[in-house]
Amino acid sequence: MHAPNRRATAVGAAALLLATAAVAAVPSSASAANVLTNPGFETGTLSGWSCSGGLGSVVSTPVHGGSKALAGAVSASDNAKCVQTVAVQPNTTYSLSGWVRGNYVYLGVTGGTSTWTPSAADWKQLTVSFTTGASQTSAEVYLNGWFGQGTYYADDISLDGPGGGTPDTQAPTAPSGLTATSTAATQVSLSWGPSSDNVGVTGYDVYRNGTLVSTVTGTTATVTGLTAGTSYTFTVKAHDAAGNASAASNSLSVTTPSGGDTQAPTAPGNLTATATAATQVSLSWGASSDNVGVTAYDVYKNGALATTVTGTTATVTGLTASTSYTFTVKARDAAGNASGASNSLAVTTPSGGGGTPGTFKQAAPYLYNGWGNPPSPTTVMNATGIKWFTLAFVLAQNGCNPTWDGQRPLLNGVDQQTINAVRAAGGDVVPSFGGWSGNKLGPNCADANALAGAYQKVIDAYGLKAIDIDIENTDEFENYTVQDRILSALKIVKQKNPGIKTIVTFGTATSGPTAPGNRLIEQSKALGADIDVFTIMPFDFGNASTDMYAATVSAANGLKNKLKSVYGWDDATAYSHLGISGMNGLSDNNETTTVANWTAIRDWANTNHIARLAFWSVNRDRGCAGGGLQETCSGIAQSDWQFTSITAGFTG
Repeated sequence: MHAPNRRATAVGAAALLLATAAVAAVPSSASAANVLTNPGFETGTLSGWSCSGGLGSVVSTPVHGGSKALAGAVSASDNAKCVQTVAVQPNTTYSLSGWVRGNYVYLGVTGGTSTWTPSAADWKQLTVSFTTGASQTSAEVYLNGWFGQGTYYADDISLDGPGGGTPDTQAPTAPSGLTATSTAATQVSLSWGPSSDNVGVTGYDVYRNGTLVSTVTGTTATVTGLTAGTSYTFTVKAHDAAGNASAASNSLSVTTPSGGDTQAPTAPGNLTATATAATQVSLSWGASSDNVGVTAYDVYKNGALATTVTGTTATVTGLTASTSYTFTVKARDAAGNASGASNSLAVTTPSGGGGTPGTFKQAAPYLYNGWGNPPSPTTVMNATGIKWFTLAFVLAQNGCNPTWDGQRPLLNGVDQQTINAVRAAGGDVVPSFGGWSGNKLGPNCADANALAGAYQKVIDAYGLKAIDIDIENTDEFENYTVQDRILSALKIVKQKNPGIKTIVTFGTATSGPTAPGNRLIEQSKALGADIDVFTIMPFDFGNASTDMYAATVSAANGLKNKLKSVYGWDDATAYSHLGISGMNGLSDNNETTTVANWTAIRDWANTNHIARLAFWSVNRDRGCAGGGLQETCSGIAQSDWQFTSITAGFTG
């Protein structure tokens, strides 16, 4: 639900109205040359480019530079997407720019970041940067318009950076200053100075007595499994994406202390279940003691290790409804000594699948501080009775660092002021991560642990009760590696934050989830992600005459049926894990959700006891009949905050 109106594919994202300033800023690349073929279309042909539906052509007017430009003749069913694949170097930042004219014109890299303009009557430059992956050797650049918005034009497209194709044969410099930061009987912790490389260092190989024992991406490592009273020699080598290895660091000799710690911690006490649902059990126990210190607790399910935590609580997910399980917990110390098992705890999960129907209900329309003349939240709360807002959007800045819109600070800015005001008025917020465009955390965080860490920063900053992952576009929703990364990260979040609610929001067809949505649901079960609410965005179906009440109900029932099929739930339980996030007034496809439509949708949601009702957006919840698609009003006749007032009547 980021620019444009929350969905910018027929089943994709949100907020087509976002100002281009809201696109996350990214570092510029060190330009080398324009590596695109036929970037200004001066050949008079589409050489190097491929356009969908045969809708691309080269024209002599209008042009930005030279004598030729690209024209994309968008139709009602084809966005005239023109692409070019180029060779790139791994771990390298590129700057992509181009001059465009027309309504809703997009420039981006497939599977990566993108930017757009809602309207450019004259030539306007779009610019975005991206960094290639550790083994990436090609990138697909694209331009496209938007369905039914007329022909767009593009010219002087540039992708600045080093061209691919030339093998990287230069090895990194050797790591320096290898030292031992701590030494125990069975392990040694090491650190070293970073290496440099002409393209980029991708990892460090740690050797013990000449044998590779560990590979890490940072400049520290802990080598375990050692023997007390024994001498070892360590070295470290750096490598890059091409496989070039540096010379070895200085050699470091370490002798582990003799004797070591052989005393095990005491057994954890009073293991109990604090919450039980069809697919998960939350546990707590009394802390163990140790002569040196307890470092972890291992939680066992039916005798097999299920999870490891550092505190005295854990949630075991991925369980089956109406099934009996036996749990125990053991404590460990740094030397690897394990305690005896805690008391054995038998738990039978209830029938019906994850979560008791009706336990989580949320009416939370989207409010966005980066666009559309954002209203005072307390003004809206006082006028409507709404208590929750979904606050958009948390994006990435400088890699895997969460910030508002990728540019406003996480704390001490307008977004924190909004949250403080909402809470002071007796309400709360659920931050939304992602959206349609911008530099998102999912593709930028290296793995699930890093992504969970980014989510955790926001959770800790605001003491959150719920988070919404607005998963859209080719970089997250249609990128199955990133899909799995998000689901795995949410599983970690649930384990570390008992009681927090996780919401995933995604596009839909009128019949229910599309292929990426179906996969998302299936993988949530397979990975044990324990998602609380699956929210669909039932709009932008591609037909301005769509009956939005009927289409929304049809899409929601399609989602309900998919949840039943995957999780084995009954109707009531499936509905209780279902959310609807609509778009008030005019959508990007000129569909109209009227006040009467939204009231009927709200009533249907209450009758079927779904979990969540939201819409895009409070910024647009003002009347402007005949005004068309706007960022500050709905394009239809309504009173101020009327859709929010209707939404406040959602009780589930």
